[in-house]
Order: sequence, then structure tokens, then C-alpha cells
Amino acid sequence: MSGEVECRVCHAKVPVPVAAAAAVSKAYDSHRSTVSSRQRALNVLLVSGDCVLAGLQPILVYMCKVDGKFKFSPVSVNFLTEITKIIFAIIMLCIQARRVKVGEKPFLTVSTFMQAARNNVLLAVPALFYAINNYMKFVMQLYFNPATVKMLGNLKVLVIAVLLKVIMRRRFSTIQWEALALLLIGISVNQLKSLPEGSSALGLPVAAGAYLYTIFFVTVPALASVYNEKALKSQFDTSIYLQNLFLYGYGAIFNFFGLVITAIIQGPSSFNILEGHSKATMFLICNNAAQGILSSFFFKYADTILKKYSSTIATIFTGVASAVLFGHSLTINFVLAISVVIISMHQYLSNQIKDDVPSSKIEMPDSHEHRSKESVVVNVSDSIASEAKHRHGTDERQPLLPV
Repeated sequence: MSGEVECRVCHAKVPVPVAAAAAVSKAYDSHRSTVSSRQRALNVLLVSGDCVLAGLQPILVYMCKVDGKFKFSPVSVNFLTEITKIIFAIIMLCIQARRVKVGEKPFLTVSTFMQAARNNVLLAVPALFYAINNYMKFVMQLYFNPATVKMLGNLKVLVIAVLLKVIMRRRFSTIQWEALALLLIGISVNQLKSLPEGSSALGLPVAAGAYLYTIFFVTVPALASVYNEKALKSQFDTSIYLQNLFLYGYGAIFNFFGLVITAIIQGPSSFNILEGHSKATMFLICNNAAQGILSSFFFKYADTILKKYSSTIATIFTGVASAVLFGHSLTINFVLAISVVIISMHQYLSNQIKDDVPSSKIEMPDSHEHRSKESVVVNVSDSIASEAKHRHGTDERQPLLPV
């Protein structure tokens, strides 16, 4: 799909691709048209926080196991996590509502809320995928140690890249694709002899059972991340906390259905969502909630690839913590894999293709000198005007996150 733009010099019309125009809103195009120091600081803050939270997640799941099994229902943990995130979203919305200035339209009215709910109905799709993925995290822990689970999760980067190219028309350079292939090599190195011999799962050989779960473990969250980014950015003007309220609300509904299905299969006693929980599971719920909230800022203000690469960095933290706390050995395979993954990440982030935001009019080269000078003058004038407008509309002293 393509559109036409008009040259302001010779008034000729030329086709310009608008691949990502349908995927994101004009508000997001305006947001990403300028890169400020505040945005870079936000990216550093997001990556740092995600490294800690994502690194702790498999450690806490491992601590929740008793004799190699979970004494609680994993669906109950996911349900309580969604409830925690809903409470946080409501608190932040109330804080935002109190800071609405005189003359501004309140965004917590019934009509505004219902309109936002209709506009953000796409969030139900990632909410369903997240509900499935959160259950898969517990299943994966039954077959792999925490560090291996994190390394397997890095496969999501490749799947996400493909989905971003197909769904959101994201462009990637050749070196970036090579970096993703290098990432797969690093993961493969770590997976050599990672499965214990003689084990079984669901009546299948352990290789078949474990890798079947791995396919779902990689594909489902990749779909969730891409659709979440698309849904959040397509309604960029909507408060992120209001969008999170819808997302977590859908997630709570899907997890509640999971509890009902579990109760039907295992009996009414399994419907007790607090049964079998300990201090470790409470920490796990808080960590999962914080990680989910932080992810929404990644998807709306950064991008999915940055989120997944930050989770890759967390692999180092997970591996070291797993060795210190549980005595898991850091094999030479793991060390080599981490080295390859870090090199892959550096190659990918150093060769990003910058998507140009389509504008209503562009400049075209011309052989006449006076037209070239006129073009330069117009460009300079537009740049000054755009910069002045940006400075007037934004303030570097604003807080990093919306409150």
C-alpha cells in the first residue's frame, strides 16, 4: 500500500510507502519524530528495571516449587497478579484525575471511559495470549532450570521480528537479521545437553514434550507483545493507565475462566485461589505485576525488540543468581552463549533502520540551482518552526513517566 505526496517546489506527485501508517496513530508518529534526552533516560530506566524484574521471575518461580512440584494453582497466581495490576492502574488513574487542570476535559467520565473501551478493544487479544503464556512459564520450569528458561525465551526475539515485519510493517536491515540469526546460534549453544536423560512428559519422550512446550512458550508471548504494542500505539492519546486497566481487566477475566476450568477438572477444592501459597509466591505475584506494568511502558513509549533484548540481558543476572542460590553450575556452554547473545544485541541495536514519519509534503532534487536554494530555505524555515513548536509543546523538565 502506498500514498502520494506533493513536492512544494515543482508540485510533482510521487508515491511514498505508508506501511506503518495503519499500525500506529498520528499521535505516536508525532511522539517519535523527535528524540530527546528525556526519552533516552526513559529507555535506560526501562531497560534497567526490566533486567532486574525479568531476572528475578524464574528465580522466584523455582523457589515456589516444593519437591519439584507446585502446591498451588499457577492460574491462581496469574489471576492475583492481574488483580494487583488493576489496583495499581486504578490508583494511578485517580492521581491523574486529580491533576487535571482547569479547562481540560476530564477523562474519567462515563462517556469518555466507554469511548476509550471501544477504541481499545484490541487489547483483549494480547490479554488472552498473556493468560496462556503466564501458565506456560510454570510448565517450562518443570523441564528446565531458570537460566535455561530465560535463554529459551530469547527465541521470542526472532519470532517478534517476523511478526513486526508482517503485522506492523517494521523494517530491518540485513545486519539486523544476521544478528538475530547469531542470537539463535547462541541459544543453541546453551541448549546442548540441557535435558536430563530418562525423563518424560505427558507420556512423550522428554525432548518431544519439552520442545512442544517451547514452541508455545516462544510463539504465544511473541504474538501478545506485537499485538500489545500495536494496540497501545494505535490509541497513543489515551492514558496508558486507562489502557492498562482494560488490558488487565481482560486478563483477569481470562484467568478467571482458567480457574473455573481447573475447578471443573480437579474438583471444587482447587477453586481456592489462596491454597498452597507462601511468601515466595507473594513475592512472585508482586514481581510479575511490576514486570507487566513496566512492559506496557516499553510497548507504548519504546518498542518490543528493545523489551526483549533487555530481557536477554537479564539472562546473565538469572544465571549468576541461580548458581549462587541453588548451586546450578554455569557451564562453558552458558558462558559462550551469553557472549554470542551480547554480540548479537550490539549488532542489532547499532544497525537500526530509522523509519521516516510520512509528512504531507517532501522535497525533491532538482537540477536548477535556484530551486535547490529555495528548497534549502524552505527546509530551514520548516525546521525552525517545527523546533519552536516542539519546544513550546513539550518540556524537558517533565517527569519521565506519566503521572
